[in-house]
Amino acid sequence: MAKGKTKSHFVGVRLTEEQKKALYTLQKTSDLSKTDILLRGLEILSEYYALGLDQPPLNEELKKLEEEAIKHLYALKQIKRREESVKHMIQELREIDEIIDDYDGEKSALIQILLKIQEKNHWLPKPALLWVSERLNIPMSQILHIATFYKSFSLEPRGEHLVRVCLGTACHVRNGPKILEAAEQYLGIRSGETTPDMKFTLESVNCLGCCALGPVMIVDNEYHGKLTSSQVSDILSNYRIGELTMTKEQQKLAPIALKQPPARPM
Repeated sequence: MAKGKTKSHFVGVRLTEEQKKALYTLQKTSDLSKTDILLRGLEILSEYYALGLDQPPLNEELKKLEEEAIKHLYALKQIKRREESVKHMIQELREIDEIIDDYDGEKSALIQILLKIQEKNHWLPKPALLWVSERLNIPMSQILHIATFYKSFSLEPRGEHLVRVCLGTACHVRNGPKILEAAEQYLGIRSGETTPDMKFTLESVNCLGCCALGPVMIVDNEYHGKLTSSQVSDILSNYRIGELTMTKEQQKLAPIALKQPPARPM
């Protein structure tokens, strides 16, 4: 007796193997039949048309956000399918909405809002800036001007931990370059780069405003002064495993470092 052929059509449309797998997964996760899925899709399309989302400029804005969502995850080395990228972006934009709402959507709070987004993401993703521009009704050019003017902002992905090594005059003569070299060797990256696991970003700076502690390395907001090259790997390994331990010498230096003036952008 001949075996029955497996259907490769869905309401008259021939499905690829990948589409068939996706449909099967959707049925399993949603507990819906094929016809239920089709009806649900039609309902969504109806809402889409009713809102005028198929018409410019709304469809153009949606397409732009979709493209930025995919670019965003590529930048973070988190490659996902289109629908997963969009879902990821929706979650992030809702979180940005909460930040904006905390400041009552005031245009005057733009810098504070950007700082909060930077604190959450460790950088300023373009989808986030587009959303802030839309919510606050501020031109994107103005937001980009501010984001590039202040050194505390970054338009490139940064790691979870920002490592800064001072190469100013006082630190340089106290083997600051050796500290940077040790950090580069441990992290496997050069200054200005981010580790593939997005854990660390390494930077060299000209001054951190605490010359008496030279040579100095700052991880996030923690100062590590009077370092030797051999101490660098131990310090960074503590951050890698999520635990910060300080030597007795560092504990003595910490209160001094906290009194230092903030680093001036160079």
